[in-house]
Amino acid sequence: MSILRPAPLASLARRAFREVEEKGAIFDLPVRRFVRGRPDHDLSVVLNGRRAAVPFGPAAGPHTQLAQNMLLSWLAGGRVLELKTVQLKDDLQLPRPCIDMRDVGLNCEWSQELTTRESLDEYVKGALLIGAVAASGAAGVSPHLLDTVYDASLGYDLAGVRSDKVGSFLRALRDVRPVAARLLAELPSELRRKVDVPLPAALVDTVTLSTFHGCPPQEIEAIATHLMEEHGVGCVVKLNPTLLGRERVQALLHDVLGHDDLAVPSRAFDVDLQYYDALGLISRLRERAAVLGRRFGVKLTNTLVVDNTRGFFPPAVQESYLSGPPLHVLAIELLAKLRGSLGMDLPTSFSAGIDAHNIADALALDLVPVTVCTDLLKTGGYGRGIRYAEAIHERMDLTGARDREGLVLLAFGQHGRALDALDLDPDSRARALQELEAKGTPGSALRREQVDRWVREAARLNTAIVHERVLADPRYRRAGRDKPPKKVGSRLELFDCLTCDKCIPVCPNDANFTFVVPHLEIPRLTVRPDGEALRVEREGVIRVEERHQIGHYADHCNDCGNCDVFCPEDGGPELEKPRFFGSRRALEDDPHGRGLHVERRRGTLVVTGRFGGPPVTLTVEGPRALRRSGLRAELRSARAIDHRLRAG
Repeated sequence: MSILRPAPLASLARRAFREVEEKGAIFDLPVRRFVRGRPDHDLSVVLNGRRAAVPFGPAAGPHTQLAQNMLLSWLAGGRVLELKTVQLKDDLQLPRPCIDMRDVGLNCEWSQELTTRESLDEYVKGALLIGAVAASGAAGVSPHLLDTVYDASLGYDLAGVRSDKVGSFLRALRDVRPVAARLLAELPSELRRKVDVPLPAALVDTVTLSTFHGCPPQEIEAIATHLMEEHGVGCVVKLNPTLLGRERVQALLHDVLGHDDLAVPSRAFDVDLQYYDALGLISRLRERAAVLGRRFGVKLTNTLVVDNTRGFFPPAVQESYLSGPPLHVLAIELLAKLRGSLGMDLPTSFSAGIDAHNIADALALDLVPVTVCTDLLKTGGYGRGIRYAEAIHERMDLTGARDREGLVLLAFGQHGRALDALDLDPDSRARALQELEAKGTPGSALRREQVDRWVREAARLNTAIVHERVLADPRYRRAGRDKPPKKVGSRLELFDCLTCDKCIPVCPNDANFTFVVPHLEIPRLTVRPDGEALRVEREGVIRVEERHQIGHYADHCNDCGNCDVFCPEDGGPELEKPRFFGSRRALEDDPHGRGLHVERRRGTLVVTGRFGGPPVTLTVEGPRALRRSGLRAELRSARAIDHRLRAG
């Protein structure tokens, strides 16, 4: 497995500001795909006293692990960023490849890939980058769309959450000033002036709890209580779709949706939290949170455990985790069931198969926040975020809504029925409806507590409508799901390919990129040891004909395999295309044994390469050396014997 290596804050900041000026992009996301907002639509919410300009963002996962991922998620419209889940064991060897987004969503990646210390630095770096880009105006974002909320995510058991390592991590997030000061001190003065932006001392005040499948209910309750009591944070407990029970899950997955190829192991239903245990747990934690003055809620849903039968993940992986469209139907079913049991005043966030087609519906269900992962891993990547914004604004224009509450009330035309639940006198009822329909917002005709009841009742009615619609919608069924990307039968070469560029946006880490090489045809020369000398042999030619080439920055690759899934050719861009490393050490440690490291040493260009064996170094002294064909190559063999070769 490749080693994920975060980039220094200086490198990220310098690139972001330079790239937006020179290329009209930031980390390869074009400016035209930035979400800038509309001043006539206010989707903001207040979470624990903090304003989020939109209750939408990336779920805890690959889009919030590295600092550049966080900034890209923000540029794509995310204003509630759930930081990738951190746990005690931060040195696990995880299976690769781990992400298969061909149609539904499947993964076997469930843990952090950085150390806890690295994760902390990345989260603060990401927040600084977002603040710096926002303050600079480089993204062109409307001022009302700047406010961002960060949530932490922790797992996976009580012992881990109580450990000194995880406790220190959470305490550091609750006061990031020392980390921010250390990171800023490493910047040169011209960059420090751009990046030194105000951050809240406590970057997070809510933790989403993600537990193992099979975690006992008393342990879930103990973790949530510990977080609220010992760390003073709000807590959101992520629930599993298995709460629906074996019979209902199988009926939905197989009979309604037609996904006979997806099998849920029986033990998942036996060991996971049971529905009535969940109701008791939620009730007790709500009461405890109220006493402590903390926010408490639930999140729908965790992924669904299914058997690994596709052959994409390593054979040793017995189970994978389902996300995407089928999970959306299961999560909406669970939402309807929970609201029927617990009422409408339980704060609920949502992350299951969210895409541009259903984002407006989800917001109209009064779900806060709504987060996404699977859809951003498909063709277009972060560039798909603008579709979400367009879908929301289109729905608001269609209904006349002007803010989030107006959207909940007007999205399905249930505002009149919902208002009946308040038992208002006829005049008050008429004024409230008139103001809503004229202004697209509940306005001032009602008291605040009446507006809250009105919105909750509309969300309840909307839930029943959406529940019925998703069960009947063919796009969630196997026959209507996305078609797997087709392979054309050719194999990737080092240079030239179909240059469809699909591999670039589907990488959440921005590890793939384009670069331009002039069209050329040069002989392929192979240098082989021949005793104490070297023998140069000509073996064909190297042709470069395409308009640009694909490169791969290996430090930001974790071998997830997603670029290979969407590449129409065989081989995998992350392995076959030129692989660049940020340091010679990273190149030497690479398990694949292939790649290049380029650096300048006092005017000398030094290129170190590995091609399955020991490193080879090419030294070019001065820019005129190549023009005069006076190339000097220094090749160091495993026996440290130096050979020199002059051409021209």
